[in-house]
Amino acid sequence: MKAILALEDGTWFAGTSFTGPGETGGEVIFNTGMTGYQEVITDPSYVGQMVCMTYPLIGNYGVNPKDMEAHKVNVEALIVKECCKEPSNWQATQSLPEFLQRAGVMGIEGIDTRALTRHLRINGAMRGLISTQELDPARLSARAAALPSMEGQNLADKVSAKRPYTWTGTTTQDVDLSKGFTWSGNGPRLVVYDFGIKWNILRLLAAQGFDMLVVPSSFTHQQVTALEPDAVFLSNGPGDPAVVTNAIEATKVFADKYPVAGICLGHQIMGLALGGKTYKLKFGHHGCNNPVLDIESQKIEISSQNHGFCVDIDHLPELKVTHRNLNDQTLEGFAHRTKPLIAIQFHPEAAPGPHDSAYFFKRFRDLVRSSTGK
Repeated sequence: MKAILALEDGTWFAGTSFTGPGETGGEVIFNTGMTGYQEVITDPSYVGQMVCMTYPLIGNYGVNPKDMEAHKVNVEALIVKECCKEPSNWQATQSLPEFLQRAGVMGIEGIDTRALTRHLRINGAMRGLISTQELDPARLSARAAALPSMEGQNLADKVSAKRPYTWTGTTTQDVDLSKGFTWSGNGPRLVVYDFGIKWNILRLLAAQGFDMLVVPSSFTHQQVTALEPDAVFLSNGPGDPAVVTNAIEATKVFADKYPVAGICLGHQIMGLALGGKTYKLKFGHHGCNNPVLDIESQKIEISSQNHGFCVDIDHLPELKVTHRNLNDQTLEGFAHRTKPLIAIQFHPEAAPGPHDSAYFFKRFRDLVRSSTGK
């Protein structure tokens, strides 16, 4: 079925829908990962975005329950050069087209993804529409230009959990705090803010022995304090960090009371709470092959990344830079010089991607132990 992808600047590409008829829009970005498409499309950080995979063949190993990073598909659309309809993998329970169709999410193939990626890299990420219904590129581009910009959108509150929950090891279980809550484990009590959290973050925090309660982005600092935690964790998530004001205000309080760690959007929220600024990157960092320098050890990590905004802390002497992106020298991590606060922009939980940065979870566990004795 013929489909058109039209960008806001008038550029358009003709392709074929491999998920049937439909129409959808969002910010068009590219991801440079060769594998990991299931983790990408279920990552809540991609809400509001249509993802172009730069690797030419996607879907060859199908989809399976173990590679889910959330309860559902979260991308607005998947754009590929060629989609494999008949996967070869003993773990696969369905094909990629079947998975997207059941989720009601569009997939388009047959376009020149190299040309699209080059265009976005030169001109920046931009809004786009995919349609099998409206095949006039000019009209489709005009409608794409009318879509809301990613700047100013509070998507974290949109995708965050509606109620608190615990992690069972394989999935989530809702908690009714009105009936009382008792910390069940022996490890340090950790309140985790869900701004669109990936499940592998919860797996790795649990592996460090944390007793966790995950809370919605709307939770106030008073609600968190009433739970008597030992530490707070700020997750990844989509959208513009500057408008997640409730979390920023809460983090200002947490920074003086608890050890706090943040990943991706959580890193940006912590930076804003401590007086930093955020700005939108031209085309963002999306993939699992981004080189990052750990400044203290002088070791280079190959990291998994997915973000469109960056933090500026150059005017804050109380913060020290811990990680730098070696492609463009943007900030990838910081720590407070005197308080137990650490944050990184990239994804140490991988899923998908290399495991070079998984030490971050142990580093946070050690920070909590040294700060609280637990």
